Amino acid sequence: MDEDRPLRRGWTTGTCATAAAKAAYTALVTGDFPDPVTVTLPGGQTPAFALARHSLDDGAARAGVVKDAGDDPDVTHGALIVATVRAGPDGSGVCFKAGEGVGTVTKPGLPIPPGEPAINPVPRRMIAQAIAEVCARTGASGDVVVEIAIPGGAKLAERTMNGRLGIVGGLSVLGTTGIVVPYSCAAWIASIHRGIDVSRATGLDHVAGATGDTSEKAVQRLHGLSEAALLDMGDFVGGTLKYLRAHPVAKVTIAGGIAKMTKLAQGFLDLHSKRGSVDLEALADMASELAADGGGSAALRARIVGANTTPAAFAEAEAEGIRLGDTVAAAAWDTAAQVIGGTDMVLEIVVFDRNGNLVGRAPFAPVHDVPRERKRR
Repeated sequence: MDEDRPLRRGWTTGTCATAAAKAAYTALVTGDFPDPVTVTLPGGQTPAFALARHSLDDGAARAGVVKDAGDDPDVTHGALIVATVRAGPDGSGVCFKAGEGVGTVTKPGLPIPPGEPAINPVPRRMIAQAIAEVCARTGASGDVVVEIAIPGGAKLAERTMNGRLGIVGGLSVLGTTGIVVPYSCAAWIASIHRGIDVSRATGLDHVAGATGDTSEKAVQRLHGLSEAALLDMGDFVGGTLKYLRAHPVAKVTIAGGIAKMTKLAQGFLDLHSKRGSVDLEALADMASELAADGGGSAALRARIVGANTTPAAFAEAEAEGIRLGDTVAAAAWDTAAQVIGGTDMVLEIVVFDRNGNLVGRAPFAPVHDVPRERKRR
């Protein structure tokens, strides 16, 4: 990829499903498939899509569009999105059905109620609008059953949070603007929000946000949590905590590796490397304070400042019996607590090494009296 060129945008699963559904319904009514087929996005754009397949038989029309997610690393990039359209009962309007590879919602808290196909509200509106456009041109009734399928979607769904959210059998048909913005953080943050919504709706009183797979597995073992209580937070601790502030859960654990939790301790709420690096000078100061009490060597500070990585700095302290984990966890608690301060939640911070061993902990404590004052990065 040419790093100097702008990243190419793509199309959401919902947009591709809309194009396939519009082409299929047009053929059901007229006998002919429009190829390419043009759809209207929520923002008014009117992209056109080539059909990868189409067929018309036994009172059903079927069309497929291959999803192009642009330069975004979307698990559905290159997937075939298929819509099968059949006539529905008079007055029924547009009804939706999950085909192969499209999941079904089984838990409350999502935008779609349990029992419904995992086709989100905006794609449903886009498809209904596309059906209406065909009706306006042809005089058709618009009473149809639209079945969306994504062949191979059940396997692809294993790489998403769908199972944890209670979406079984396949993928979700998503999209709010119809356009995929490359490497956008929005989808990840939205999935965190939906995870919190599902946890609340199912009555869970304890959720854990983890920065990565190792810390997630470790915190799950530590507390015996169900998968529904786990939030794949990644670097977005700030986004997670801000949503929890508005949608509280009784107990919140923030879990992460040494480097990520040290950044949180130093005031970062976005833990991505591009937002800043660990301040080894500050970490050395923490170790020096502990060393003064525990008799650490005078050279310890210099070795920590000169360490290549945060875990290496921790190892330097550990070699002299200085355990930085609890101190880092306590400082990270202060950072996180100021985001959710003034609520009735209780907060815990846990720090794990790369093997999933617990190396630091700030135990559950209420944040009700914590002021939300300092500006965090």
